[in-house]
Amino acid sequence: MPSFILHLLGFGYAGYKYARTNAEARLGISAQWRKFVHRLLSIALCWLLVSCQKPEIPTGTFVKVQRTVSGQTIEIVRTADKIALLEQVRLIGIEAPDLKQQPWGEAAKNQLEQLIGGKQVLLELDVEEKDRFDRFLAYLWEDGVLVNERLVKEGYALATVRSPNKKYQQRLVNAQEWARIMGKGIWNPQQPLRQTPGEFRQQNNQ
Repeated sequence: MPSFILHLLGFGYAGYKYARTNAEARLGISAQWRKFVHRLLSIALCWLLVSCQKPEIPTGTFVKVQRTVSGQTIEIVRTADKIALLEQVRLIGIEAPDLKQQPWGEAAKNQLEQLIGGKQVLLELDVEEKDRFDRFLAYLWEDGVLVNERLVKEGYALATVRSPNKKYQQRLVNAQEWARIMGKGIWNPQQPLRQTPGEFRQQNNQ
């Protein structure tokens, strides 16, 4: 993001805090109203962050999605030496709820299936190409949309960026902040996800 935008956001937020303090002193604004105004400002800042991102030009290989395993894992058909291979791909930079974490786990799987099930997608690798389970670690693009980011922004998954695969770290973090502020999916205050997938699995494997 250009530095002048960051300065503008900083001045804007400082001005908001100053105006809020004076308004509260004069008018006795309630805590509920302060919370509402802060939420609106946060949404505006997130919108600015997203809109200022430079468009990415992904590079990779087109593959066909064969099956959706979970909210973060799929099976693809990949051709190597004219032989069709069935392989698993783990979406990187995100962590979807475990399938046993209901209703969020099944909802994430269903959403991923709806987005890319049976389609040709662009598979983009990062620094580390496979995990210890021999699954490809990848970003998926469908019709110009970064699927990993969309799952986070819609509240179906957490942004969990791990080194060395950090190419889209800021995009994923911004997407999660948007979902949190808007109360999407796992951030819904009426039915929030109270354990990360890792915490859930650790507790239920004991």
